[in-house]
Amino acid sequence: MKIISCETHVVATPAPHVGGMYWIFVSLRTDCGIEGVGEVYAATFHPKVMVPAISDVFERCLQGHDPHHIERFFRQAYSSGFTQRPDLTMMGIVSGLEMACWDIIGKAAGKPVYELIGGMVNEKLRCYTYLYPKNKHGDYDYDNVELAVDCALENKERGFTALKFDPAGPYTAYSGHMLSLEDMDKSATFCRRIREAVGNSCDLLFGTHGQMTPASAIRLAKRLEPYDPMWFEEPVPPGQSEAMSRVAQHTSIPIATGERLTSKYEFHDLLKNGAAAILQMNLGRVGGILEAKKIASIAEAYYVQIAPHLYNGPIGAAASIQLATATPNFLIQESIGSWDGFHAEVLQEKIEWQDGYIIPSKKPGLGVELNMEVVKAHSPYTGKALHLSMDSRPYDYQRQSSSSWNEPAER
Repeated sequence: MKIISCETHVVATPAPHVGGMYWIFVSLRTDCGIEGVGEVYAATFHPKVMVPAISDVFERCLQGHDPHHIERFFRQAYSSGFTQRPDLTMMGIVSGLEMACWDIIGKAAGKPVYELIGGMVNEKLRCYTYLYPKNKHGDYDYDNVELAVDCALENKERGFTALKFDPAGPYTAYSGHMLSLEDMDKSATFCRRIREAVGNSCDLLFGTHGQMTPASAIRLAKRLEPYDPMWFEEPVPPGQSEAMSRVAQHTSIPIATGERLTSKYEFHDLLKNGAAAILQMNLGRVGGILEAKKIASIAEAYYVQIAPHLYNGPIGAAASIQLATATPNFLIQESIGSWDGFHAEVLQEKIEWQDGYIIPSKKPGLGVELNMEVVKAHSPYTGKALHLSMDSRPYDYQRQSSSSWNEPAER
């Protein structure tokens, strides 16, 4: 079996762009007619750069090769250009192509991928969702605590047992910074009010995205500890695991991180420094399914669990589900609601979700297929924005301190 072609689809997501501004899907075809799909989660460059980059990696490292030879493909791409180090964009491309190879491997074997990487451990996967509170105009309003409480109660009633929110202020290109007292009060108030509303029925997952210095993160953590969040996410910028370790040593809240990291090497650095209790690799960035499985295995030796990150499309989600199903130290999977909306429309059959759990598909490969009519109707992406963006302005203490977040919006 040889891979003979690769096609890339950049799908523009409709407003409000839940899961990012666009999704990059790749489709591989073999000489025996099997097709496999994958998803690239790389936001460093615009798709007009990513599409030819994907073609370049495919032509140099994968075209004409057997899709079963995952290790060969990974090492040749990883070492491309005499680098032999974690390159974020390269690993994003490798991840998408590697997923598609596994989709082909599973289809050829007539087995779900999880049966080929250790077999089913988890028959259902506990999952969490972000809170997406809407105001009376139907717009998302992440700063209103009353709407957040209502949204938390709605998701509790739907069956979710873990809820994520991130009220700690803007993520800027100039982070980390020291949070204002107002932002810290806001964060503690969100935790207190949501904990009072849901009681012990739901874990609280406090999200941040590396916007604090270690000193600021420690100050904030002490304010959050009374509400017992299950994790404090990425409190400091990636790249300095010793700094994150200092935060971990000064709080009882487990530290979770990893969505912006790639390869076993960066995750091992976290683990050896005691920087995290929960690893949040994104399978569309980390290097693919096999690399994520290796990271999970290293984490298992440290008694650390995994909670795969997912803020992209459903192909990356399907790969995460395969990994989680076969992983003994799996904790929880990020879910975008219950996989309705555009995440369902772009697939032939939606990801199965029941009462707060994802039900792994028993179909061969990744267990999902793209609805090509929908893919083509939303391709190509013509916007200028990247998949996700950070505030281009430095953190403004005065502006944050004068915010009116705690005033209830008109209902």
